[in-house]
Amino acid sequence: MREKSKEVLEFNKIIDRVAELAETNLGKDEVRKLDITFDLEDAKYKQNQTYQAFSIIVEKGEPPFGGISDIGEYVKRGAIGGIISMKGLIGCADTLRAARLLKNYVLLNNDEKNNYDILDNLCQNIYTDKSIEDRIYEVIISDDEISDDASSELKRVRREIKIKNSAIKNKINTIVSSQSMQKYLQEGIVTMRNDRYVIPVRKEYRSMVKGIIHDQSSTGSTLFIEPLAVVEMTNDISNLKIEEKKEIERILLELSGIVGSIEDEMINNQGILTELDCIFAKGKYAISINGIEPKINNRGFIRIKKGRHPLIDPNVVVPIDIWIGKDFTTLIITGPNTGGKTVSLKTLGLFSLMGMAGLHLPAEYGTEISLFSSIYADIGDEQSIEQSLSTFSSHMTNIVKIMNEVDDNSLVLFDELGAGTDPTEGAALAISILDTLHDRKIITAATTHYSELKLYALTTDGVNNGSVEFNIETLSPTYKLLIGVPGKSNAFEISKKLGLNDSIILKAKKTIEKDKVEFEDALKEIEENRKYIENKKAEINRLDAESQKKHSDYIAKERKALEKSEKLINEANYEARKIVEQTKKETLAIIKELKKLNIEMDRDKNRRVNEIRQNINDKSKELEENPYSEQIYNEEAYDVTTPLKKGDAVLVRNLNQKGHILSDVDDSKAVMVQVGLIKTKVKKTDLIKIKSDEEEQEKANTSRMIKLKTSSINPVVDVRGFNLEEALMEIDKYLDDAFMANLNEIQIIHGKGMGILREGITKFLKKHKHVKNSRLGNFNEGGDGVTIVTFR
Repeated sequence: MREKSKEVLEFNKIIDRVAELAETNLGKDEVRKLDITFDLEDAKYKQNQTYQAFSIIVEKGEPPFGGISDIGEYVKRGAIGGIISMKGLIGCADTLRAARLLKNYVLLNNDEKNNYDILDNLCQNIYTDKSIEDRIYEVIISDDEISDDASSELKRVRREIKIKNSAIKNKINTIVSSQSMQKYLQEGIVTMRNDRYVIPVRKEYRSMVKGIIHDQSSTGSTLFIEPLAVVEMTNDISNLKIEEKKEIERILLELSGIVGSIEDEMINNQGILTELDCIFAKGKYAISINGIEPKINNRGFIRIKKGRHPLIDPNVVVPIDIWIGKDFTTLIITGPNTGGKTVSLKTLGLFSLMGMAGLHLPAEYGTEISLFSSIYADIGDEQSIEQSLSTFSSHMTNIVKIMNEVDDNSLVLFDELGAGTDPTEGAALAISILDTLHDRKIITAATTHYSELKLYALTTDGVNNGSVEFNIETLSPTYKLLIGVPGKSNAFEISKKLGLNDSIILKAKKTIEKDKVEFEDALKEIEENRKYIENKKAEINRLDAESQKKHSDYIAKERKALEKSEKLINEANYEARKIVEQTKKETLAIIKELKKLNIEMDRDKNRRVNEIRQNINDKSKELEENPYSEQIYNEEAYDVTTPLKKGDAVLVRNLNQKGHILSDVDDSKAVMVQVGLIKTKVKKTDLIKIKSDEEEQEKANTSRMIKLKTSSINPVVDVRGFNLEEALMEIDKYLDDAFMANLNEIQIIHGKGMGILREGITKFLKKHKHVKNSRLGNFNEGGDGVTIVTFR
């Protein structure tokens, strides 16, 4: 019955959705094993797992699970001395690389405010060895191709094969193109049969061409003959290929031994990565449903705040508030059909299962769920044709099982309890079942249409009414759940709204017992009063919000006006300061020019010039406190913060000339400064420190070093093991560096695999600003596993 209740509450659908978010098949299988826990500490631990995964994804983005595969069989084969396939070795390297990247993702660059102790402890135990990764990647290019540079012997053998092939091609092309041979050939071409070069010879000229027949055409008119002149050379290639195969097997055996030597570490890694994939899947699901971590207790208390059923479209689902287990242990939910009673019941049960499984809930903070030993649910209209059971019998069969299995720490959910039989008997039976569970203080929620159950809730301690709201005007439910208010069936009102004759409705009312009519009328009055109070409360909240908004707007406008006024004053001061400084510079320049020309000036003119100079200095002092004065100096790259010292390069402001300090800088007001060939004493207040020629030279040297650094960039980038997003980020940065280094052509190694990286990179390169064109590599360049890029 417990497993059937999970199915009824659609807990398995939730698990399937979480499994879809796992990155690996192992992770998906691990998610599907998720089950509820009955231990309080274990439940809190699982919730904390989900919270940490949720938080780190929000902080750092999606975790790097790309490249992880099931490598268990491969490492076991390597451990017993077997040879692991190229695909298997690449899988082992990719998994090692993913483990390293995931470890760094969790452990590095963490916000000090966040605590990821669960994830940290798992990742601390991840084994990493980049040298093994690099060795495998250096040797194996793709699932079926090994690099020429895997060993010196392999490189030698392949070089000889190429030389022999070239010699054979030249020899056989000479034979085909010779005039004496043309008349014997069907066509002047060279082809391959059984890995040997052959030429198509007409059957009647067989005796004229010496060689070995390897095939003939379907009509028999053409024989494919390997000329004797190339037989020995082809045999040499066959022998070299045997050597090549042996060397490849030796290299693979060596790599397999390396992987086999870390069997325990690799198997342990796989277990940790599987667990992390499961945990991060829970975190991703929490983000997808905008979930929160619920509080958890073992007291039977449930409080759901603005809970949204996770399987209903979030754009249409109506949040509900529901609580039970503190002031009352039994909740009876009433209201019209399709009003949301069943959804409320399912939300209560499903949230409990999700919380006990360590999943976050789509609700608001303050939501709390309880641990239960079992959750039982009889929900839905299930008729058993095979057992010839009616709706009532089917429900009662479930209820009997529940009543036999339930314990004092269970949660029980009944949908339309007592329905499907005589109303009087059904209501009495429903009250008896609820009362039995209530006496044992078992947390129970039930939906019903019976007025008797509403009265039972009103008159029994520890039992409470709930109802789903219905809009009579629109004849539609609002799906809003109300706790403490009994629901009304609204049958008469709905019928009247739909046009049923008033006399028929009046006659129907007369057939109902007087006390039931009065009860329904009382419910109607309670409902109307509740709506009136809620509307008034909403109006008060609206007026209060408007008042606060107007107050905030007034404060904001006042602050903005004050800031604008201050800004205008500061800007005016700034402009004035610039004008005075500029005027001062121009005046000093004129005075300097006049001195150079040795123009005779009488005393009055000299006095006037001194007055102008004094006036400028006075204006400068008036603006000394200007907040933008420092900005002027900064704009001219002056240093006004570092104390002056002997040897500093300075600008003499009153002369507008560069110089350097000759004397020690002490408490005196003036220092000795050399400006060109002139040595003079200058007030310290007239000096501003500037960069020396040596510092400018150092800056230029730094620029040259940066340029030199970019020129030494590697013309090959390897992105195997990356997912597409990581690969594109790596390539984008690399292309910028390579372009700055003036490289004409580079290689991107992405491997063959499923072709996802190759296609994604090709599309990306077509749009890149630096790329002139790109192509897949030739046979000797790595084939489809490599892309060659040429810059503009």
